[in-house]
Amino acid sequence: MNKVKAVILAAGKGTRMKSDLPKVLHEVKGKTMVEHVIEAAKQAGATDICLVIGHGADLVKNIVGPGVTYVEQTE
Repeated sequence: MNKVKAVILAAGKGTRMKSDLPKVLHEVKGKTMVEHVIEAAKQAGATDICLVIGHGADLVKNIVGPGVTYVEQTE
């Protein structure tokens, strides 16, 4: 059986949101936006999830936690 893999782009600063918080960590209905996307990927059958992070990488890692592979995008 083929494994479904997902790559989630979550490296943006979110400057248009006028916040120091990385945009993927803003909450919508009690969960961060990135958590919603990870959940959707899992529901679609993804068993291997790669999260591309950048601005606020450590904060994103702390909130998301284990269970995904992190790749850091630098300038």
